[in-house]
Amino acid sequence: MAEASRIFHATLLPTFSPQLHHKLRHSHSHTFPSLSFKKERSVVQCSVSTSETRTTSSNTTQEVPWGCDIDSLENAEDLQKWLSDSGLPPQKMAIDKVDIGERGLVALKNIRKGEKLLFVPPSLFITADSEWSSPEAGQVLKQYSVPDWPLIATYLISEASSSKSSRWSNYISALPRQPYSLLYWTRAELDRYLEASQIRQRAIERVTNVIGTYNDLRLRIFSKYPDLFPEEVFNMETFRWSFGILFSRLVRLPSMDEKVALVPWADMLNHSCEVETFLDYDKSSQGVVFATDRAYQPGEQVFISYGKKSNGELLLSYGFVPKEGTNPSDSVELPLSLKKYDKCYKEKLEALRKHGLSASQCYPIQITGWPLELMAYANLAVSPPSMSPQFEEMAAAASNKSTTKKDLRYPEIEEKALQFILDSCESSISKYSKFLQASGSMDLDVTSPKQLNRGVFLKQLAVDLCTSEQRILFRAQHILRRRLRDMRSGELRALRIFDGLQNIFK
Repeated sequence: MAEASRIFHATLLPTFSPQLHHKLRHSHSHTFPSLSFKKERSVVQCSVSTSETRTTSSNTTQEVPWGCDIDSLENAEDLQKWLSDSGLPPQKMAIDKVDIGERGLVALKNIRKGEKLLFVPPSLFITADSEWSSPEAGQVLKQYSVPDWPLIATYLISEASSSKSSRWSNYISALPRQPYSLLYWTRAELDRYLEASQIRQRAIERVTNVIGTYNDLRLRIFSKYPDLFPEEVFNMETFRWSFGILFSRLVRLPSMDEKVALVPWADMLNHSCEVETFLDYDKSSQGVVFATDRAYQPGEQVFISYGKKSNGELLLSYGFVPKEGTNPSDSVELPLSLKKYDKCYKEKLEALRKHGLSASQCYPIQITGWPLELMAYANLAVSPPSMSPQFEEMAAAASNKSTTKKDLRYPEIEEKALQFILDSCESSISKYSKFLQASGSMDLDVTSPKQLNRGVFLKQLAVDLCTSEQRILFRAQHILRRRLRDMRSGELRALRIFDGLQNIFK
């Protein structure tokens, strides 16, 4: 579905929300779930284990023994035949190699604007309720009340290992053997190529969550039922693969009570910023559909929207970076921190913690501006001891979870707050500039052509991401400098007028 990269000129998508983690109205949602499950009455909490975090630093990753190359069409015909035999209606699209996404769905006939396509029936969805080829394994996981994401991840591995005996064998054979995902970047690669971007930390957290989830499942369930969950099948590499598939293909269907599902055929659609249409379940036709928002000619690739995501979020889940300037929803996370030498550091930190915030926070900046929460945090950071009665309201306004009034103005500290944001912005710009300057001289492993190609590929993705994020910061820097210049020139004019009036009355 997201089998694309900036190297192949992938494109992007729409609009800005001031919320830090807004809820998307469309079908693709990849917030990592709360990983807790229970056995009967005793709650078993999934914890992040550090015992195998070395996996993220491994120099090589093993490919799973199923699936196909990411750009392969070798199993496409079998997939289409199986889907048709399993209840998929005749389609106006077919799988083919494409310029954007390596493979995607291409129009076979003229498609009108507003026309509904796909009609994938629920019998072809993979969900937490799907029937297992190994019923005993499914029953064990349900006894432990494993949440949907790890349950579906385990189900996918179980069905893949069942090969032809699984009803999903044709679908799994057409899935990429190694999805484009930051889950496949080593820790050294994340540190090297994404050192300037906040997405690096998000990627590390995601990898750590996946490892922790696997470790908890292994310790609390798999080790107790080795005949059902043998380690040669259910291991870190197969979980890396299954979570890579889920992050890039799992959809949330609003009209089915937010049910999450893998939807074969629909997940072959690639993403474009020029469309706003998304997948959902249509109750009247009883299938997953989308309505086109433009017309397509035979031979043209058909697109949907993966949601209003930044370039960094698209790289994180789907493994591609859109062409610079094509994503209206692109943003960069700006880190802000309280100064530890601040006389009111403890009081400010206490106020922030009351609203779920910490001494260091990241806020999204877009070409069009930044959220009110960011300005509220800056106000708190620069406010003097005399404003301590306002610390609480500033901290509340800095949280995207708070419903309090956000547009609070403090004219007496506005200039200091803007300068505080500008300083943070310029510090980030410096990090991006350092990386981009160094990227031209990075040593790559020329002794291994395969690793060289991989290194070039990852470096290009990182350069594209950092270039797009730095572009947003440059725009913010320009706006802040102009705003401060105007404020200071206005203050200077006012001072000159005041001096003039004083001279008149002397």
